[in-house]
Amino acid sequence: MVALFLMFCLGLFDLAAGTLTDAGIQTALLRVLCAIATAAVWLPLYQQGSRRLPINALAVSVFSLLLTLRLAAADSGTRSYGFAETAGLLMVVYVVARRGQPRWSIGAILALGMAVGFLPLRGGLGYYSVIIGLIQGLAATAVIGAGVYLRTIESNRRRAMDSVRAEQRAEFARDLHDFIAHHVTGIVVQAQGARYIAEQDPQRAIEALERIESAGAETMASMRRMVGVLRDPDAEPDAPLAPLAGVDELKPLLEQFTAAGGALARLHVEGDTSGLPVEVSTSAYRVVMEALTNIRRHARGARVADVWIRRTPEWLLVRVANDGEASGPPREAPGYGLVGLQERVRAVGGRITAGPGIDGGWVVDAALPLDRATAW
Repeated sequence: MVALFLMFCLGLFDLAAGTLTDAGIQTALLRVLCAIATAAVWLPLYQQGSRRLPINALAVSVFSLLLTLRLAAADSGTRSYGFAETAGLLMVVYVVARRGQPRWSIGAILALGMAVGFLPLRGGLGYYSVIIGLIQGLAATAVIGAGVYLRTIESNRRRAMDSVRAEQRAEFARDLHDFIAHHVTGIVVQAQGARYIAEQDPQRAIEALERIESAGAETMASMRRMVGVLRDPDAEPDAPLAPLAGVDELKPLLEQFTAAGGALARLHVEGDTSGLPVEVSTSAYRVVMEALTNIRRHARGARVADVWIRRTPEWLLVRVANDGEASGPPREAPGYGLVGLQERVRAVGGRITAGPGIDGGWVVDAALPLDRATAW
């Protein structure tokens, strides 16, 4: 909005200057029209790698160059060659360098650089116009550098986030493999036992079949909830297996955290945590583990880290809080742990927040649905 207001003010100046010189109001209106055309190019929101953006930019740069040729041939002698248009062209240069499709952007940027550099020639071919043109060319180069720099930062961050998401998908695959292997093995053993006792004790065989049915239903339910994150064809298919850790393993985790020195970790459990869906239990464990890692890395002076696990009829609620002085990860080494947690929690239909506590410290809250129907 600031850039748009600046262009508006420069456009008014161009109109006023055009009426006070031999250039005339018609020429001034053409310059303002070209400035409006540049605004129509850089104002919309474009997706990264947009092809339409550099094509539109190429069109407006050609229009500006043609207008420059016409006014330079007329030799109007005015120094108000189009300040609003200059600002607009520089904005177009920045947006193209930042968002445009690389193949088309090269030609568009070259044309835009020529349009910006030749713009002062509308006031004549004198020494003054050449110097101003060189200065504007350098300004366009600086704008291109800024756009490419920010584009590179965004690209690196996107690749890092994609890597985190891929790691989360691989982690889901490992958890799902271990969970299914455990239950399928139990189903096979119970089925074998039921076959041998079917004739001798039919009642025990019925009980074994009920357990088999229950284990099979639980396995299928977890597979349906977790398989969505494994549909990416780029996910690693041969991820190494790892032990399945859930809510029941939180106590040893907190004991290890305390034994390592620093804050005292305390576990508070409300409700029965047995029989939790595997993806909920493992996600709760990951939330606590990442929160404890961040406490050790970023919570200066933390003495206590409290972990609350509360089960309601529909949700498993997880909270990790500490009493230290919160400090975010250093700017030169941004962390992606929270990004990975958000990906994992969203995959099971949950929600997670992190921020300063009311009475100080840092608080991480996660709500994980026990039934997919209650998910956010």
